[in-house]
Amino acid sequence: MEKILDMISAKMAEAFAAAGYDASFGRVTVSNRPDLCQYQCNGALAAAKQYKCAPIQIANAVAEKLDARDFSKIEAVMPGFLNLNLSDSFLQEYLEAMRTAPDFGVEKLGAGQTAIVDYGGPNVAKPLHIGHLRSAIIGESLKRLYKFFGYNTIGDIHLGDWGLQMGLIIAELQQRQPELCYFDPDYTGEYPVEPPFTISQLEEIYPAAAAKKKEDEAFAEKAHTATFELQNGRRGYRAIWQHIMNVSVSDLKKNYNNLNVGFESWLGESDADPYIPAMVADLKDRGLAVQSEGAWVIPVAEETDKKEIPPCILVKSDGSAIYATTDLATMVQRMEDFRPDKMLYITDKRQSLHFEQVFRAAKKSGIVPAETTLEHLGFGTMNGADGKPFKTRDGGVMRLEQLISDMTDFVRTKVVENQIVAADEVEETTKKIAMAALKYGDLSNQPTKDYVFDMDRFAAFEGNTGPYILYTVVRIKSILAKYGSWEHLPIQPAANEYAKDLMLAITKLAPNLETALRTSSPNVICAYIYELAGCVNKFYHETRILSEENAALQQGYIALIALAKNILETCIDLLGFSAPEKM
Repeated sequence: MEKILDMISAKMAEAFAAAGYDASFGRVTVSNRPDLCQYQCNGALAAAKQYKCAPIQIANAVAEKLDARDFSKIEAVMPGFLNLNLSDSFLQEYLEAMRTAPDFGVEKLGAGQTAIVDYGGPNVAKPLHIGHLRSAIIGESLKRLYKFFGYNTIGDIHLGDWGLQMGLIIAELQQRQPELCYFDPDYTGEYPVEPPFTISQLEEIYPAAAAKKKEDEAFAEKAHTATFELQNGRRGYRAIWQHIMNVSVSDLKKNYNNLNVGFESWLGESDADPYIPAMVADLKDRGLAVQSEGAWVIPVAEETDKKEIPPCILVKSDGSAIYATTDLATMVQRMEDFRPDKMLYITDKRQSLHFEQVFRAAKKSGIVPAETTLEHLGFGTMNGADGKPFKTRDGGVMRLEQLISDMTDFVRTKVVENQIVAADEVEETTKKIAMAALKYGDLSNQPTKDYVFDMDRFAAFEGNTGPYILYTVVRIKSILAKYGSWEHLPIQPAANEYAKDLMLAITKLAPNLETALRTSSPNVICAYIYELAGCVNKFYHETRILSEENAALQQGYIALIALAKNILETCIDLLGFSAPEKM
């Protein structure tokens, strides 16, 4: 379905052409003076230079060619602006088309294309902490947005499961339980099905081993050796690694589910490892990888660079692979498995240089074809009230599970104190409001910017917050439930100025979603639904809906707020949360 601005611009272009001027001057924009008009065209000002006549002369000539059935206001004003208001019938017909079209008529820009969204990136054997929050919820929102636009979308968690942390756990476990069969090189039997540790024990083992490595050179050497032997197929170590994966992934899924975040692909660095030898050999054979101080690197600097871009290190001088190697091998795997049209990586913005190097290396080497888009969205940090990265009260890094729990407890108190719902509905309602507060509080900020985590503000029921958006949805649901059957009621012409403002806000859905997709900015969706919710509430306060005696008029009101509700629910689903039934 064509966007309303494109439709108006097409009509304006036809009018310019009919008046004898180039149609390209007919671009229409939303008015920057809504007190004067809804839309405006400044093309006459530019056309005046080409046609060497007064802009107002052109504007008047074009205005005469516009169809008055489409516009309730067509005004040429000095020095040559064209001001427009849509006719009630034009606006009503457009919204009715939105109401009846799949997904409100939003064009499926990604149909036939595949997009991989790489977000998450947790290391196994370690609990999720607040540093994982932004990648998870920004990534989930963008994945949903790509799916909405028709892409075959694959969310990839990209686990950190193949590095030194594995060797550290193995070395520490061997010191604690040397009698385990995994450490006997002569053992040939089946290894136990049950792991020799719980998730809690595993989460204690890793930091203990990491601390020991810094103080004990012999232990550090054992960890490096264990990592090497694991990666080269030592049977007992592979069995331990599989236990680590089983225990960790189960716990990760539980925690991500609590955040309403999911992945289609649960692959990690270990899955890319088999692709590394052939990839490295090929890059060496083709002269794309060169030696530098004992290491193998891919030079990626370009003449147009305004800052130094170091070479992408492929193999270190000791022969080991690094993150860049694994990331390139992962691309090899993805091109074989999915042939994606786009790969979007969502990480801390401090990794920007790393991805610049990897992307250039991937394109230069042909690992990724020229037509495939590679994008890194580097997000800012979540800070405390002091402006520094958010910490626990004792200065430590907060577990993500704890952050969700704290927000949930905070919201539950408000729900209970204000008696928002019955006792048996408190938990489900609380969970939904808390998730909206947490996610909207983050996503309403531009992803690349740092922001301050403010639980009081995020959980407020007024202002630009998730709970306010939910409250608007629930209010509409309540009205519709009292009215009765509403699903097939058609949109009618605006009955008052508040209805018209709401209708105009609804028409902005497609351009806002397209902007969010193009710029990887869920905050655009947040800004849109905040505007839409404001128009809904203004309409509600200024219009008698359920008490309206004119049945036809009432049906129009109901159809309008029902469409707004459906759009709001679709948008909050794209943001990764949902509304309760009562609030």
